[in-house]
Amino acid sequence: MHTPASVQPATPLTQPSDKKIIALMVVLVLFSPLAIDIYLPALPMMVSEFQVASTLGQDTITWFMFSMGLGQLFAGPLADRYGRRPIALTGIVIYGLSAALAYSAQEMEMLLIARLLQGFGACATSVAAFASVRDSFGAEKSGRMISYLNGAICFIPALAPILGSYLTIHFGWRSNFSFMAGFALVSLALIAINYKETKPKNTVQTGRLISPSRYWSVLQHPTFLFHATLCMLAMGVILAYVTSAPVLLIDKLGLTMQEFTNWFAVNAVLNIMACFAAPKFMVRFGTKKALLFGLSVLVIAGGLMLSFQHIQQAWAFMVPIFFSSVGFAWVLGSAAGKALAPFGDRAGTAAALLGLFQMSGAGVIVGTMQRLALPSAQLLALMMWLLIPGLLILLTKTGQRWHSGITEK
Repeated sequence: MHTPASVQPATPLTQPSDKKIIALMVVLVLFSPLAIDIYLPALPMMVSEFQVASTLGQDTITWFMFSMGLGQLFAGPLADRYGRRPIALTGIVIYGLSAALAYSAQEMEMLLIARLLQGFGACATSVAAFASVRDSFGAEKSGRMISYLNGAICFIPALAPILGSYLTIHFGWRSNFSFMAGFALVSLALIAINYKETKPKNTVQTGRLISPSRYWSVLQHPTFLFHATLCMLAMGVILAYVTSAPVLLIDKLGLTMQEFTNWFAVNAVLNIMACFAAPKFMVRFGTKKALLFGLSVLVIAGGLMLSFQHIQQAWAFMVPIFFSSVGFAWVLGSAAGKALAPFGDRAGTAAALLGLFQMSGAGVIVGTMQRLALPSAQLLALMMWLLIPGLLILLTKTGQRWHSGITEK
């Protein structure tokens, strides 16, 4: 099928200005995956030093995710009122200071508080980034840009655990947080110099800053609600993976930090390939087929995870994860853009609510399920199969209407 000439101007990253915007947005969205992935190999060591249960170690990730999503309820309206740039700069400062607090923590409770604060910082940079993408590229093209953005940040799961292993082995687990603080300092200078405001002049910014009606106007839109829920459930799969993997692979299966990071790197490479393939597929065949493909792959991954659960080898856990990472990339790439598409005048608020679903929602679901003490394979399979209703709905006329929203011509 040949791509019509009428859509050629929307081909991603064809202008130098497009590349600069995406490069700066990559810097802003790196804060979140870096805060999660760099210290994963050190989790067992942290749990051992503080002498706490492994679930508390996993909470350092789920608490971060929860506050990252919750904070966007404030960051979104602030971004709509005061602009994307000041919100991004403030978030970087909060992130860096909380990383320094985590570095100096002497008790698990203090580390958890630091991680909670760090999530608020990361949420501000994330809201600014995705709102700027929506500002700069419009309703349809923003979906493909988000997929490219996700592809770029997928390098972090490949590289961060390797760096984290090196830092942990040579300087201790705390050095991971000192690295985060240094990254924040460098990024602060880079963003302050190069990031120009993108907020449209028609952005809604009157009335109370936190207005229930403002959020309700977004939540009542079925296009947003459907796609944001899919993003939340897909993110839950990845969160369940990153919190379960260190305990299962290092503690139970006895992998070394290097072996652990090798598996992580392979998975990240597959994720990168999927993130960059998804927008090309969307341009050629549309977002609906891309979403159907991603959901189907996640459901298949759940079946593989259950089938392999009795095999006590790393590959039996990671092969289904490989499938789920591909499915996740295609679901997020197609669903996130669709969730934000109807809200050109409220992009900050819509991005905030999407982040609440994606981060806090996933954090609550996974954190709760981990308390049920399910085996890792069963927990992950359950998370993957929670997307089955979404797949079935998308095949109906109602689901097709929700997916089309007001953006299809």
